[in-house]
Amino acid sequence: MPIPEAKRPAVDRALSAAFGTTSLDAVKPLAGGLSGASIYRIRVGGIAYLLRIEGARDAFRDPGRWYVCMGVAAAAFLAPRVRYADAADGVTIMDFIEERSLVLDYQGTRADLIVEAAQTIRALHETPAFPPLVDYMDGMDGLIGTFQASGLIAPAATRELFDRYAVLRAGYRTAEGDRVSSHNDLNPRNILYDGARLWLVDWESSFLADRYVDLATLANVFAHTPEEEALLARTYFGELPDAQRQARLYLMRQINHVFYGVIMLNGVAAEQPDLRETSLEAPGLAEVHQALGTGDFVLETWRGRLAYGKARLNAALDGLRSARFPGALELVAA
Repeated sequence: MPIPEAKRPAVDRALSAAFGTTSLDAVKPLAGGLSGASIYRIRVGGIAYLLRIEGARDAFRDPGRWYVCMGVAAAAFLAPRVRYADAADGVTIMDFIEERSLVLDYQGTRADLIVEAAQTIRALHETPAFPPLVDYMDGMDGLIGTFQASGLIAPAATRELFDRYAVLRAGYRTAEGDRVSSHNDLNPRNILYDGARLWLVDWESSFLADRYVDLATLANVFAHTPEEEALLARTYFGELPDAQRQARLYLMRQINHVFYGVIMLNGVAAEQPDLRETSLEAPGLAEVHQALGTGDFVLETWRGRLAYGKARLNAALDGLRSARFPGALELVAA
């Protein structure tokens, strides 16, 4: 049995509460992504479910918060049905989604996918308010501070990026009406396609946050052209967004690139504490995203995460250098 013996009492409590039995027809470990959780596909009564056992906890990785968020999303049919969740034990059981490739199997055009993703996020943002945690931009300050203290990449290689980001940070504030129930980590691994519709999973990062966090994440993954960004925003808002909304989305796209860049690189620094890089040289982000979709690029190795983190920081630097940046920041700061 691959479930650790130390976790068996908590798992047995979950199985008994959900199904009235502790007997499993089958259990198979699955890749758990970067969260540190242990994930299993289990069968009970011949039906497949997903069993998740949490790993390390801290103020951010708090099941007491994100189990609530996941439950709200599941009640809105945006996340798989939750059969059991106990924050004290750190165990959840939910319906298992047979995943298909968004790149290879999506039954529609690219525009159809962008529209469906925007509609899904709009529905999420209309759910009852998630618990608050931290101001999103304050959280970004902490992540960047950790990255800079790590010494992973020579300061000279990132100086221009963080100088320009500091200008953005000084001018960007979340508008009061823009705090919504937010997933905050809608990377492609957390958007599942079952052949008919999209599902959102992995809610560890969810809390009440700026609506543009989720919008920017989707835009950076799916909207490769200005026309696709406009389609995403128009679908989400139900109308052509005004200049202020367009500016906020543009700025948050750069913040989002920095977020994923430092998240990945902080993980690499923890895994390879003696590694020292002198540049941000890496493949382009569009190339990496395409390879991720087809399985030709993996994030399971520190080298893959290093390349991805650098690609994200390079994308942010390109955006902050753009002629569009000063005008967008002026609109939002005003």
